[in-house]
Order: sequence, then C-alpha cells, then structure tokens
Amino acid sequence: MKPYKDLEVTNEYVIREFDENIDPIELMWHRDDEDRTIEVIDSGKGWKFQFEDDLPLDLVSESTIFILRHQWHRVWKGEGKLQLKITKHID
Repeated sequence: MKPYKDLEVTNEYVIREFDENIDPIELMWHRDDEDRTIEVIDSGKGWKFQFEDDLPLDLVSESTIFILRHQWHRVWKGEGKLQLKITKHID
C-alpha cells in the first residue's frame, strides 16, 4: 500500500496527496526512474523535502522542485495534508 493517494492522473501529470494521519515511517528514501518536476499545491504546515546529503527544505505552496532520475530523496511529515503536482519527464 502506498503512503499517498493519487487524486488526478493524466498523461502529463499526477496530483498526489499525503494525508495528515500518515505514519512518518512510510515516507522512505526512494528514487524514481525518470526526471520529475514537483509543484507544491498545498503544503499544510511543516512538511519538508530532502535530497540525499542535503538538509531538508520547507515545502511551501507554489514552490517547485526538480528531481533528477535516480536521485535519492524523501518527504518529511508535517501537519495537515500535502498536495503535489508531479510531472514526469520521460525521454
């Protein structure tokens, strides 16, 4: 079972939501098979994003993060819900 739910899925992007009741242990380090652009739609309070070997960044509404293919990253739990628009860049 995934630690999120996809609210909208198109050929171009996914709207993904992380619930405020998620167990933080489910937000694991991972990497993806394609480059991705993450746009924060709703950041709740205190949610963070972290690249490997970097300090966590605050996720704030309307911020954008670019993730390279196979780059290790993770999300840190905050309060409220986190909604992201994820665009996969497939070559």
